[in-house]
Amino acid sequence: MSTTPPPTEARPDQLWGQLHALSVIAQLGSFTKAAQRLGLSKAAVSQRIADLERQLGQSLVARTTRSVRLSEAGQRLVAETAAPLAQITAALGASRDAVGQPRGRLRLSAPVALGRQHLAPLLNRFCQAYPEIQIELDLSDRLVSLAQEGFDLAVRHCSAPPDSHVAVKLCDSRALLLASPAYLRQHPAPQSPEDLAEHACLAYLRPGPAQWLFERQDDGAEVERVKVQVQGPLRAGNSEILREAALSGLGLALLPDFSAAEALARGELVELLPDWRPVGFFGDAIYALRPWSSATSRPVQLLVAALREALAGGFAAAPKGGGQKKRPPSKPGER
Repeated sequence: MSTTPPPTEARPDQLWGQLHALSVIAQLGSFTKAAQRLGLSKAAVSQRIADLERQLGQSLVARTTRSVRLSEAGQRLVAETAAPLAQITAALGASRDAVGQPRGRLRLSAPVALGRQHLAPLLNRFCQAYPEIQIELDLSDRLVSLAQEGFDLAVRHCSAPPDSHVAVKLCDSRALLLASPAYLRQHPAPQSPEDLAEHACLAYLRPGPAQWLFERQDDGAEVERVKVQVQGPLRAGNSEILREAALSGLGLALLPDFSAAEALARGELVELLPDWRPVGFFGDAIYALRPWSSATSRPVQLLVAALREALAGGFAAAPKGGGQKKRPPSKPGER
């Protein structure tokens, strides 16, 4: 027996807040996350949904102890009101941006190393330039769901951005095989990828054995690929940890250029096998990603523009192979 009360006369002018709350619950699948996104208490969000259900005389959200899902009626209502709500949001944002300084909250997701080393200084300058824009930065190496977790923008290291998002390329990026001069004083530098099997290798933490793939192509010849299984004293899921281990002389590391650029420029790390390109470890470019929408808020537009300007030059600390073909320092007693 249904406990949903009979419908009362629906007044559209009183329902926009309730409809918006329902759409956010549909995205996030949680009353708690929806309350956080909306800046309301969980009780207030529940009340909005109860008011909407009372107005329409039907259940819109099915709640269990572990999950929240929309009923068929709720799904249909969200689908039919998505476009009008998006138009209203865009119109309000455009009107707000047309008067005075840009303002609003912007939730940004970025990888840990890239965020700490390169985005933090940029965001400091950005917040000073636009004091009415509040940025919430979440640093995580996992691929977050922008829509479901309420992010307006993500900076991601990838080769093929998802078709479901609007992607703006910020700069190219590449993986580098690196070692410290201290390590190379104790071990002969590898001359080919196969030599890595005899070295201590600091691998990124992924399921299964650590396998590194390299490729090269000389003068239009067929691409040569070599896969080698490596092992070493440390595997980690963060490039900064692997970089610090390489700096200490613990072994060779494959690192994204944005994590290694400063150490490489200072000569604290040396690039190895510059004629071979590591494949499949990190993305080939840095992108700014946002969920698809017919309009983009002014804060998002401004931040993407700032990111493009700041990262346009990429992270190359030296020309590819520049300085890396020098003979490594000799061991004690060698000439």
